Amino acid sequence: MGNLFRLRHILPVRQRLLLQAAGIALLILAWFGLTTGSQPIMPPSIFPHPMKVLAAFPKMVAENNLLINTCRSIALNLAGYIEAVAIAVPAGFLIGLFPLFRGSFQRPVDAFRYVPLTAVTGLFILWFGLGVDMKVHFLALGILIYLLPVVVARIDEVDDIFVKTVYTLGATNWQTIRTVFMPAVLAKLSDDIRVLTAISWTYIIIAESLGNEGGLGALIWRLGQRQGKVDALFALLFLIIVIGFLQDKVFTYLDKELFPHKYQQLKQEQAKAGKLKTSLNKFFGLILYWVLWIALGIYLILLLDDWFEILGGFHIWSQLFGEAIWSINTVFFLALAYKLKKTFFPKHTLIQA
Repeated sequence: MGNLFRLRHILPVRQRLLLQAAGIALLILAWFGLTTGSQPIMPPSIFPHPMKVLAAFPKMVAENNLLINTCRSIALNLAGYIEAVAIAVPAGFLIGLFPLFRGSFQRPVDAFRYVPLTAVTGLFILWFGLGVDMKVHFLALGILIYLLPVVVARIDEVDDIFVKTVYTLGATNWQTIRTVFMPAVLAKLSDDIRVLTAISWTYIIIAESLGNEGGLGALIWRLGQRQGKVDALFALLFLIIVIGFLQDKVFTYLDKELFPHKYQQLKQEQAKAGKLKTSLNKFFGLILYWVLWIALGIYLILLLDDWFEILGGFHIWSQLFGEAIWSINTVFFLALAYKLKKTFFPKHTLIQA
């Protein structure tokens, strides 16, 4: 019992899961307590009963194309992420490594963090119109202004002893960047990108409330704010929380795949403590291996139907993800390339420690 109040003590997995379940159950019971009865403490017009929130999901699926709107928000979210990372990483390396770019651009980059993004939506509409491109660029800017300074900070955190060591061995600037800075920075940056998921979902609600391309943000604006359907609003908010939680798990899985050296010490400690169930881990790993290959195969077949109508031209992915389908395809081809490389060249990792 005393371990529960020890500073920074790491609880066992089973105890941690029990506490998490208890915390969620306590919140749900409190919700029921506040909204149940003929005269509930919280009126249903501002705080609906949990069962009404659950009942809102099938209504939105039938009447408001909830599946399509969810897929379009996910595609838009990924598109903003891809654009932001594609700009922030190379720009951050230039600013962080070369005095010319650091002296010229670090101050403006730091200053951009104070720009209120909600105030520049009018400019983005003026520059890019009301289409999907505007929303992607808006989301990318929202992530970029936080991610770019983080890339520079991660470069500054690289221990100078490693740089001096490779220079002693005769490394060129490019070899130093490739063997020292890229592995060290990208390994830490993966955690930063995962944390920024919450920020991207904040701005996507603003972006999707503009125009009529759909998405969860558009549904929140139409059902919650204009029509006053508070139960639907709560349902959509919970759906975004679930999507964000799943995205976090996907990022964690990718982090373990791309940067396994970060978890070597944890695995060794678990093995010493007898907590590493090797056979069970191998079993679930095998299942996950085949599930991923099957999912990639199904996606490829439906993608080919989108392009060449080999199944009659159902265009499933285009209908679900809309104009931002390119972001989903980008993730698919990256995942396929990584799985093929890992399968046929297992001794060569993409990113080495």
